[in-house]
Amino acid sequence: MLPEVSDWLRRRSWTAAERPLEALLTAKRAAGPAGTISVVLPALDEESTVGGIVRVIRRELMERLPLVDELVVLDSGSADGTARIAAEAGARVVHRDEVLPRLPAVAGKGEVLWRSLLATSGEIVCFVDADLREFDPAFVSGIVGPLLTDPSIHLVKAMYDRPLETDGAVVPAGGGRVTELVARPLLNLHWPQLAGFVQPLGGEYAARRSLLERLPFPTGYGVELGLLVDALELAGLDALAQVDVGVRHHRHQDGQALGRMAATIYRTALERLDRTGRLKSGQDLVRPLLTQFTRDPAGREFTAHTHPVGALERPPMVTVPEYHRR
Repeated sequence: MLPEVSDWLRRRSWTAAERPLEALLTAKRAAGPAGTISVVLPALDEESTVGGIVRVIRRELMERLPLVDELVVLDSGSADGTARIAAEAGARVVHRDEVLPRLPAVAGKGEVLWRSLLATSGEIVCFVDADLREFDPAFVSGIVGPLLTDPSIHLVKAMYDRPLETDGAVVPAGGGRVTELVARPLLNLHWPQLAGFVQPLGGEYAARRSLLERLPFPTGYGVELGLLVDALELAGLDALAQVDVGVRHHRHQDGQALGRMAATIYRTALERLDRTGRLKSGQDLVRPLLTQFTRDPAGREFTAHTHPVGALERPPMVTVPEYHRR
């Protein structure tokens, strides 16, 4: 590990308990408008979990302690009761297609995160995945803490244990398969300054609006890697940090979905290597298709299924006219 990464780990890694809630509230009040916090839950068919997350945030971080100013569920076209349940639990629900309607939306998590900058007003924006179970408010308070107490920090990722829970069995450190097989090797090989991040692909992170509005957002699963790499380039390693918030329990994807996720993340990394001149000029970056196989119902042969590997990105929000007129 690079000496600067070892030093970064020592100075920029904390636990949530190191910043008590009352201390955060004091820091928030002292920060004034710069301390306003928006929490965004990107959601697609998460009716079984989104309500519980919203209720915990409202009860613990808005009513019991007024730390969070705005709680928004950005619905990405759910076909179930996600929007209704989130609203009943106390969130403001915004549909993806209602934000920047002149620009047709595309599918993908990064798309709704990008649009959420137009649907929120806080100077600190905190993203939380909507499929978490046994939700702890430290997933929010822990990662906004450094932003409230240290003006030199601009982005904070949550770190946590990620057990793999499937078919009644629990593998304590079995989660985060795409992180371990794809993202971590990519970061270690090409962006070794980011090698210290425990959960580089984690969906729980907070950042200053002044940083997020200047970053391009990959529209799909590559958004977490893309934002982290671009934040390093724009703000520098010392502006990034991570906070231990405990254990993350969530829904796990099947193997083929993980394969599509991995391909998208890999292509996101290649785009950034090319953008910074680290690949040969004019070289084809990637075949933007991923072929996977399933066995036919009779069990005799495999059938090929080819999926596009998306790379569409939205421009920095600061360049969008509607953002300035909101």
